Amino acid sequence: MAGVALCLVSTLGGYLLTSALLLKCPGLLHRPKRQRFRCRHISHRGGETRHRGPRGSCGSGVVSRRNREGCWREPGKHNGSFSPELPPYLCKLDVTFQKECHCEGEDNRIPLLKEVFEAFPNTPVNIDIKVNNNVLIKKVSELVSQYKREHLTVWGNVNYEIVEKCHKENADIPILFCLKRVLLLVGLFYTGLLPFIPIREEFLEIPMPSIILKLKEPEKMTRSQKFVIWLADVLLMRKALFDHLTARGIQVYIWVLNEEQEYKRAFDLGATGVMTDYPTKLKEFLHNYSA
Repeated sequence: MAGVALCLVSTLGGYLLTSALLLKCPGLLHRPKRQRFRCRHISHRGGETRHRGPRGSCGSGVVSRRNREGCWREPGKHNGSFSPELPPYLCKLDVTFQKECHCEGEDNRIPLLKEVFEAFPNTPVNIDIKVNNNVLIKKVSELVSQYKREHLTVWGNVNYEIVEKCHKENADIPILFCLKRVLLLVGLFYTGLLPFIPIREEFLEIPMPSIILKLKEPEKMTRSQKFVIWLADVLLMRKALFDHLTARGIQVYIWVLNEEQEYKRAFDLGATGVMTDYPTKLKEFLHNYSA
């Protein structure tokens, strides 16, 4: 019995030491992914508090994330239409990740994706495919290929099926982690298996769970709700995880952060970039920030 116990302890110890070594030095097992572009500054919806489209912030050299959800004046299903007759944005929009904040502006026309590509040929674009629609995915892929932007585009969604379709349609465009894969990633990290597993995704985009407390009245939340938020924050916001991924060439973006202390926390944890509704504020922070 003593011999069996010693064997088990030795095996477990060897596994833990090897896992810890590869977590710190993943290059011993995996070749780092070739990063086609690297961004620290990502504008959510093109910088919602500045302009209601991608034009305003793309001129500053940041990534624009196209998001069509909840922005139309007229309800109805448009099924990813690329028609120039798309309805205009609402005159007034809530800033989703800033409590009791709204944005207004004169430019309320939804730009076509081809217009964005033509106006900003050298600017990386992050495309969130909101609808599980084969035609939409195919059209986006064709546009990316037409403008030769595979090296400047990343796409995907929280939905596993959508990401699978995107990757199958055009494997040359890097993909995001879907929710299912994020949960798997966290599980592999805490069991020590992550350093041994190959990863095809090139971008991890996750929220900072603690910002939920800013969006709701904490005094109205139950203890269990606060505990879940705290636990999710503890599990996701891990410097060891972010450092391992970036060492493997996988970029880590944290969304959607709108306060300087949130920016600082994200970058201190090793995030590659931050997604914000306030591109000017983030630009000024990065000018003064030193890790």
